[in-house]
Amino acid sequence: MRGTLIFAGSSCPALTGKICENLGMAPADAELTQFSNGETSVRILTSVREKDVFVVQSGSPKINDTIMELLIMISACKGGSANKITAVLPYFPYSRQSKKKSHRGAITARMLANLLGVAGVKHVVTVDLHASQMQGFFKCPVDNLHAEPLIARWIRHNVPNWKEAVVVSKNAGGTKRVTSLADALKLNFGMVTTDKKRGGSNMTASMIMNHLDGIERQPLLEAFGDQVRGHSSTLENGTSATENGQPRTVRADAQGSPRRANGLHQRTTGSSRPTVARGQTTTPQSSAIDELDEDGEPDGLEYNDQRAHEVIHGRLVQGHIVPDDFPSPATSAADASLTEDDPMTMSHASSFFASQQHALGGSGDAASSDEEDEILKDPKIEHMITLVGDVKNRTVFIVDDMIDKPGSWIAAAETVVKRGFAKKVYCIATHAVFGADCLEQMQACDCIDAIVVTNSYPIREDKARNASKLVVLDLSFLLAEAIRRNHYGESMSPLFQHIVD
Repeated sequence: MRGTLIFAGSSCPALTGKICENLGMAPADAELTQFSNGETSVRILTSVREKDVFVVQSGSPKINDTIMELLIMISACKGGSANKITAVLPYFPYSRQSKKKSHRGAITARMLANLLGVAGVKHVVTVDLHASQMQGFFKCPVDNLHAEPLIARWIRHNVPNWKEAVVVSKNAGGTKRVTSLADALKLNFGMVTTDKKRGGSNMTASMIMNHLDGIERQPLLEAFGDQVRGHSSTLENGTSATENGQPRTVRADAQGSPRRANGLHQRTTGSSRPTVARGQTTTPQSSAIDELDEDGEPDGLEYNDQRAHEVIHGRLVQGHIVPDDFPSPATSAADASLTEDDPMTMSHASSFFASQQHALGGSGDAASSDEEDEILKDPKIEHMITLVGDVKNRTVFIVDDMIDKPGSWIAAAETVVKRGFAKKVYCIATHAVFGADCLEQMQACDCIDAIVVTNSYPIREDKARNASKLVVLDLSFLLAEAIRRNHYGESMSPLFQHIVD
């Protein structure tokens, strides 16, 4: 391409070489060095005057050095009278710090966007931002490309019986990404959630049902109409009173609310019970639902737990699924306080129903991989992990934007295999950060069959060589086409489309 120069940062020279090869050109010459005290030095060895310059630099284990190198390269090109400077960042650094997590926190991703603007960037090309709203941090245009079409194409060509697979999110924060891939492949999707398992007394259990009283039982009240109003207090803890005052169990679904398989049929004959008119009250010994027969089942109604098999619970200790008879670990002081019948129990019990509130108000997003891993590895806390969705005898794709820590990935894989009886598990992500020994732990996990990532983040050759489950997809064609279209002013829309071949 005439009038175009592509400079390679030190973080991903191999990826830059492939991009240039696809475009039929060679990387521009630049000298990148460091002084003895660690300062970065950059020399541009070719003329950039009135040229369209692209600087390719991704995140790396030496993240702060690569950021300074990128800023200095951009500033050097700007000083050399480049016509337009575009930063190509396959993995955008500090993308997980895109909002305040405390009152004195910093929005580091916005600060980096400001630094790029001050250095002289006129356009940014990146892949799968951790939070898409980060595009608003920049004063210049941002092309946030997606690796989803590339991943979907690999699945169609390399996964046997992929049409029977299920796409699963390993936490609540990744459901949008999972549903997007599921829609593209026309597959079902599911979700895995992890919560701290808290002990509780009868008082806590009672408060749980009281909370459900106004939410989960509402469809039941609407179904039975006025005959139930005024008697709903007798439906406590999943039971209903019969005429002689003895409790009888009402079968419930996975959410704890009674379900009905057939429509409501009012008895017209053979009834020895008086009909309750609107506004009329009954004695405490009378039935809460007059339509219940002697066996506790209403005429024409059948309660069942047909959907209960799609919600599966498991016990998680130190990040691994354990059998139901596994001894519980020692509980922390905060959990032990739940067993006491004191007023504070109410505030603890409320955590069963509402997500933890963000420090600055509202519901916070899913915890970062570092936070998740630390919580799961705590030997004193037992977690309850929940799988929503039917994965039995199916292939499962666990999808997220990056793999950094292994804890949540291994926990989700063990859940779908040991509890959901899945056949195969593919862990799929765009950015292969692989902190510490993450790749080694995932390689050693028997429940994971393949780890599918892209080369947006550099992977050490020795690590990749020893990981037989690792599959690396090439982003160079996507980035090369983005650079070409950007240079010629063409539309980027075709890069987001799924092409079935």
